[in-house]
Amino acid sequence: MLAKVSDLQEREIINVIDGRRLGPIKDIDIDVETGRITALILPGNGRFFNIFGRREDYVVPWEKIVRIGVDVILVEAQQFPEMPRKERTEEWIR
Repeated sequence: MLAKVSDLQEREIINVIDGRRLGPIKDIDIDVETGRITALILPGNGRFFNIFGRREDYVVPWEKIVRIGVDVILVEAQQFPEMPRKERTEEWIR
C-alpha cells in the first residue's frame, strides 16, 4: 500500500486497547538511511485550556501500528514514550 504523508495526517489515530481517540498525526519520523517510517508523532494534550502551553508530543513507534485504514490508523499503545523533539533530533544526528 502506498500513501502520501498528507493522506496519513488526515487520519484519526485510535488506540485499540481502550478505544480512545488520540488525535491526528502531527509529524512523522523517518529513517533517512532506509527511507522507512519509524514513528508517528502525535500532539501532546493541552494544559488548562492550552493557556499554559502543551505537553510534550507523544511518539508512537511503527511497531505499535495495528492497521492503517481508509479513515483511521489503529495503534496498540498502553503508554506512549514521551521524548521532546529536541532530544529526538539530537539522537538522529549522532
